[in-house]
Amino acid sequence: MTTDISANEPTFEDPETIQKLLVGVIGLLDTFSAEQRAAALFAFDDPRRLDWDIIPKPDRIGVSLHNLDRHQKVVVLELVRLAVSPEVYTKVLAIMQLEHVLRGLEADFLGVAAPLWRTSDSYFFCLFGRPGFEDTWSFRFLGHHVCLNITVVNQRWISSTPSALGQQPALNAGVLNPLAADEGLGFDLIHSLDDAQRSKAIIHDVSPADFVSRQVPLIGALEYPDHYDLGMPQYQISSDDRRALALVRSAPSGIAADELTAHQSDILQRLIDTYLARLPARAASEYRAQLDAKGPLSIHFAWAGGLERGTPHYFRVQTGALLIELVNSVGGGDHIHSVIRDFEQDFAHKSLQAFDAHVAERGSHLSTRTTSSEGTELSENDWSW
Repeated sequence: MTTDISANEPTFEDPETIQKLLVGVIGLLDTFSAEQRAAALFAFDDPRRLDWDIIPKPDRIGVSLHNLDRHQKVVVLELVRLAVSPEVYTKVLAIMQLEHVLRGLEADFLGVAAPLWRTSDSYFFCLFGRPGFEDTWSFRFLGHHVCLNITVVNQRWISSTPSALGQQPALNAGVLNPLAADEGLGFDLIHSLDDAQRSKAIIHDVSPADFVSRQVPLIGALEYPDHYDLGMPQYQISSDDRRALALVRSAPSGIAADELTAHQSDILQRLIDTYLARLPARAASEYRAQLDAKGPLSIHFAWAGGLERGTPHYFRVQTGALLIELVNSVGGGDHIHSVIRDFEQDFAHKSLQAFDAHVAERGSHLSTRTTSSEGTELSENDWSW
């Protein structure tokens, strides 16, 4: 089977990264106790694989960093490092350390639970499927304000979306300000627009409480934001607000990149590259090539809410393949959620469809390894790609 792609379309192939992740995960599993394995391993079709909400939850699954020894923690974080750029790896580490800052800021609210809720060890490692040669599997690293989803299909294709990062506090963050560029470049762009451009870019004067795409595992043709973010009803929007903020795949909101000046376009491209850095280098490069080939008409930038820090605000970048969202509404604009998504490849949806069709047509190489050849005829290689 040959990959059916057009020029500059991402292949989702990255054998070097896949190999490093695979042997790293196999090695990590060899160190796990029976209890750790029971906590970390799930079937690939477990519906919880698609639950990527980055807020604290009581039913979080996986083995937590609390229950790993020092060496195992290092290996888990090394797997994270392999899946993102060096810069984003430092962002992940900084976000985790911000839990110690939040512990002090929220001491009155959390009370005796403060040291239990806010710790840099409350992050969970999960494996879905069987990490093996020519197998399909995924790993997730998830906790407050961090969710990395890495899906490997048949040891050939890899997906790293959705990739969500958050930050709290965002104002007066000091040296721990990991999403400064992820948010700041959006401010730089909206402030650089003239009145006519801004009237196109601003889609509403109220920002959503959280992502317009919410946590759906696959973005549909139309998505509305929720009335409020889960567990934070103090910031709510109306049904009219939800309609104004709607995400329509076929009709992107906001200003098209071809209506920007060279300086403004440079800011937008740097913003996109900041989010592409959350992916492995090869994937980021392929997405960048696709964007460059399709040109500025394929990119739209939309803003909602206030124009100044300390006010609820939101922006999104929408391309033919990608969606970037940043929302900072709750807490008076002091609580960031941000994400990069692929409309068709989140959780490797597109690759899984291609592989399932291939198996349906030709069978699986893995199944023949445990089946006698007696009574069969030798044929051409049914599993060639």
